[in-house]
Parts: sequence; structure tokens; C-alpha cells
Amino acid sequence: MDGFTKLTGVAAPLSMINVDTDMIIPKQFLKTIKRTGLGRHLFDEMRYRPDGTENPDFVLNRLPYRHASILVSGENFGCGSSREHAPWALLDFGIRCVIAPSFADIFYNNCFKNGILPIALPQEQVELLLDDAGRGANAVITIDLEQGEITGPDGGRISFSIDPFRRHCLLNGLDDIGLTLQQAGAIDTFEKKQRLTQPWLWI
Repeated sequence: MDGFTKLTGVAAPLSMINVDTDMIIPKQFLKTIKRTGLGRHLFDEMRYRPDGTENPDFVLNRLPYRHASILVSGENFGCGSSREHAPWALLDFGIRCVIAPSFADIFYNNCFKNGILPIALPQEQVELLLDDAGRGANAVITIDLEQGEITGPDGGRISFSIDPFRRHCLLNGLDDIGLTLQQAGAIDTFEKKQRLTQPWLWI
């Protein structure tokens, strides 16, 4: 997993509440277990018309938001079914940070496990960032995880806090497997001892 330290990029405004995981990645695209290729189906039912052509009114179909790496949205983002494909689709599109007043718990946890930074802020601060994100080519925001700070296009700053353990994992690019591998030496020592004391377990 790629580490997250500082991100500067275009922020896309998606001023909707209760954006559920089926909106983020519709159920028909859940057949794959690969984490790649899902970006083109992100918000599929809003991005595309029934005939498959792009909906020009949807924010991610407009420049500069086609290249957004930050998404600013409404409360209860990521509600609905607990599909890990939702953060996979966001990440594959290029979104590394989602800012909202609140998140569904499972989606929030899945973001950290996949290298996405979810930031929960008070509604009034999210409104300021939605305004920043609405500035088109000037909608560039910097997220500094080490400092816990968001810098807007006009230089305004907003502080945020993240659980220290989750912050450590994101900064160092550690998912669950990465955390386990940090204990590889202890695991190897245990297995060698067990082979000697309980050899029947290794037959």
C-alpha cells in the first residue's frame, strides 16, 4: 500500500448526503476481486446515461474534476452495504482523500486499509471546502497528514485529527498484511520453536 504524507490536488465537490456504496460502485461490478479497473465504473449510474454516453452534468465528467484526487461530500458518506470495492473504485479513479461531515463506520475503516484518507470535519468547514472545490481549475487543496492540516486555494487552513494508530499506518503505507509482516522475525522464531516442541503440527 502506498503511504500517504502530503497530497496536493484538485478537489471535486459532490454536495450530496447519504452517498451509499451502491452509488459509489454499483452491484453489477462486484464480480471481480481485483483492485484495478473499477475506476471507470465509479459513480457509474450518475456518470453515464442509459445509452452508455457520459452525463456532462456530473462533476467527475467535467474538467478539471476528471483528474480530482480529493472528494468533498455530505454527511454519512459510504453508507449502505459493506463492500470494499467502494474504496477500490475511488482509489483506482485517483481519489486519495474524501472529506465529509461523517462517514459510515465500515467504509471509514476500509478507506484506511486501502490507502485512502477519510477526514471528518464539522459541517461549516466542509461548506468552506465545497466552496473551494467549486472553483474549477483553482480548486486545488493540500492535505498534510503529518501536520494534520488542510490548505485551501486561498491559503486558508483547517486542522483535522486522525486516530494516531491509523495515522501511523497511512503515513507508512501499512495495511493489515504490512502490519503482520512487521512481526516476521517473531513469527519465524515462534515457528522454529514450535517445529522442535510440537513437530506433529508440521507433518
